[in-house]
Parts: sequence; structure tokens; C-alpha cells
Amino acid sequence: MSEIISVEHLAYTYPGEEDAPGVPVFADLNLTIEEGSFVAVLGTNGCGKSTLAKHFNSILLPTGGKVYVCGIDTSNEERIMSVRRNVGMVFQNPDNQIVANVVEEDVAFGPENLGVASPEIRRRVDNALKQVDMYEYRKHAPHLLSGGQKQRIAIAGVIAMEPKCIVLDEPTAMLDPRGRREVMDTIKRLNREKGITVVLITHHMDEAAQAQRVIVLDKGTVAADGTPEAVFAQVELLHAIGLAAPETVELCWQLNQQGLDLPLDKLDPEDCAQALYDWVSA
Repeated sequence: MSEIISVEHLAYTYPGEEDAPGVPVFADLNLTIEEGSFVAVLGTNGCGKSTLAKHFNSILLPTGGKVYVCGIDTSNEERIMSVRRNVGMVFQNPDNQIVANVVEEDVAFGPENLGVASPEIRRRVDNALKQVDMYEYRKHAPHLLSGGQKQRIAIAGVIAMEPKCIVLDEPTAMLDPRGRREVMDTIKRLNREKGITVVLITHHMDEAAQAQRVIVLDKGTVAADGTPEAVFAQVELLHAIGLAAPETVELCWQLNQQGLDLPLDKLDPEDCAQALYDWVSA
């Protein structure tokens, strides 16, 4: 697969207030995101997750190093719109992204700002709403929808701009379990069926476990990077950072501390139960 995002020696420091020194986040960060992949980014508060996400969409620009989106330098002011056509952002609070009083008008907002012709906007809006299973709500008022439905509308608004990549910054943080499940199902379907690259910033281990790749950030550096099974098996590393592994892995790890010999790559509850059964039956 080809790279859709490339981060090369990224440095970033938030400016300080008045004469106060700035707050450094990254000093020399390097990573790539492959086109068509589903990547989850984990880390404790302040590790740089959201700061990194904002670099993918030119919301923030590097103070050192480079970030490239589809080969475009994100700090090239003349090509910022090209960057944002390729990478769409979905944030934590859907109410902050909804701008219209009717669902279909809200989804049309992005394409309209891109100068897309009206017949094409109609096609994109209908298509985007169908992709997130919200087409039947196209005439509804967004403020009457549930949190999960609002977030799916926000995702539809990004899809209507037809980006190659969607970056979601804690999209389920304000949702109940049903809303979280709705959003995660939508994200996985878009990646699987439409080939859209997904970068999910999250603090939920069960959400990260559904990705193809997990990147763990710690103090502005990559502490772990690999498949969910490989990353979450590093329980001691996660604990040292201040994170926990998924519950199934934590259970097996705790039992191993008592003398058992269970695998630490069972992310699915049924697989974990089978591993426990096999150990008892041995």
C-alpha cells in the first residue's frame, strides 16, 4: 500500500502566553499512515494525540520537520485546501460541527464551500447519508437526534467532501454505549467497504482493538506500534505509560501473575474464554 500521510522529524511547540516559554509536544516524531488502513492512536492526556491529528489537516503547522498528505506539504499555505480535501476531521462534540437546522443541509455545507455544483452536491449528500445509515433522517432537525446519530451526521458531512482519509479525534467520548457502537460500526464499514483511510484517536481500548494497527504515543514519542494483538500484549509497557490493556488481556495477564501460562493476544471475549477453557482442560 502507498503512504497517504507521512510525518518526518515533526517538531511542534505550543506558543507560550506573553513572555512565558512555549510548551513542546513533539521534538522528532516519525511515522507513516498507509492508504486504506484503519489506525488507532492511543495515549494518556497530554501525550500529543490531538496535536498530531490537527497536523494531518493543516489545523496546526509544524514548527520543525514536515507532514505530507498525499505528497502535499501541509505547511504550504497555497495548498491547504488540497490537504483538507484529502483529509477530513471529525471532533469529539458533534454539536460543534453541526451548522444547519436540517440534516441534509448540514451535510451539504462542506461540498458547497468547496464550490461543488448543485446536482453533484445532491448526489454526494444522499450517498453520504446512506453510507452512515442516516438517509431516512435527511429532513430531520439535527438537535432532535441522539448523540450517536449526530456524530454519524458529522461523519456524513465529511464523507460528502469525498476525502481519502478521515481523522476522528475522540469521536465517541461524549456518547453512551449504543452511540459508541453506532459510530464504530460506521467507521469500520467506511474503511472496509469504501477503502477510506481511518485514523481514530481514542482512549477506549476496546475501540483501538478493532483497528488494523495501533500506535501508542507517550510524551511526544511513539512508544509502541503494531497490530492490536502485538501492542496490547505489552502489558507492562502500557502500565508504565499509564494505560491499561483491553479487559480480556488484563485478565489473562493478572492470572499469569498467579502462575498460569495464558496467551496475551486474545482480544475477543470468546477467544479469551476459549483460552481459559483450554488451560483448565489441559
